Amino acid sequence: MEVLAAVYGLEDAGSEARRLEAAGVDGVFTFEGPHDVFIPLALAAAATDLSVMTNVAIAFPRNAVHMAHAAWDLHVLSGGRCTLGLGTQVRPHIEGRFGVDFDRPVERMRDAVEAVRSVFRTWQDGVPLEHRGPFRTHTRMSPMFSPPPHPAGPPRIAVGALGPRLTAMAAEVADALAVMPVTSEEFFTEVTLPAVDRGRTDRPSRLGPLEVLPELIVCCGRDAAEQAVADAGCRALLGFYVSTPAYRPVFERAGRGDLQPRAQQLTREGRWDALGDLIDDDLLSTVAVRGTPAQVASLVHRRYAGDCRRVCIYMPYAMADDLLVELVDALHGEAAAAVDAVAR
Repeated sequence: MEVLAAVYGLEDAGSEARRLEAAGVDGVFTFEGPHDVFIPLALAAAATDLSVMTNVAIAFPRNAVHMAHAAWDLHVLSGGRCTLGLGTQVRPHIEGRFGVDFDRPVERMRDAVEAVRSVFRTWQDGVPLEHRGPFRTHTRMSPMFSPPPHPAGPPRIAVGALGPRLTAMAAEVADALAVMPVTSEEFFTEVTLPAVDRGRTDRPSRLGPLEVLPELIVCCGRDAAEQAVADAGCRALLGFYVSTPAYRPVFERAGRGDLQPRAQQLTREGRWDALGDLIDDDLLSTVAVRGTPAQVASLVHRRYAGDCRRVCIYMPYAMADDLLVELVDALHGEAAAAVDAVAR
């Protein structure tokens, strides 16, 4: 099982990627936050031999050709190891922050994926650009604007999804499904995987196998002090997520749907620091992957190894380098042990 870890900064993206590479991770990813989602990956790719992934680039406000160029350049810089992860965001941000339409998000995301793939096909195979979708039209690509074909083929396209309709659509048209970090073993098994199976029934054979790529909030410590630091960081992150209505189905399935309106009220009052107080130990262990490095690796293997070959790990707290090394080694080792057991 390959392990991807987050790069959060900009100026230190290259040095942070080198630190992660030294700890044994296989790749790095970025997310939409205070910095552009592509530029830190360019710095990371230039500084390391790691794979790179946008996790995720918000697709609706971006032109397909712009996304294709950014991903292709990262593919070149990383030696053919770029995954273009795309996401929808939620209506208030798409309409209020980006100023674009959000209607029919599942169909809109399908159109975005197919448009980017059409651009990739033109660059890789030399076919005329011809995409006419319900939201995007692309019919012109001159040679002077086309990068040369890449020996590794075009970048892979992943779609981040939570709801069953978007998950099924991603399983049908994308190279990978990025499972949202707010999930649980129950939600993944009872909601995500059945939606994946529905999408696969309509998946064209030319796309090849679908990759299921979990994004996991990892709450890891070797002793009580380290665990307390990890718990505090993960509680704060989950408190933010529980205030977002889009994630309510996960918390409802855990029997904690009542937290969402309470969290929303705290945000209206500006009490952001109090959100973490809503997350007790049971809920933290249900949504995050929690424990020592060995326990985390065992949980990840039990929940996801049968369906996944890569995982993205989020640690929203300061993790010591030696703890990170132990965690990555444990994740690699658990996967290797499972392969050996099957071989025997």
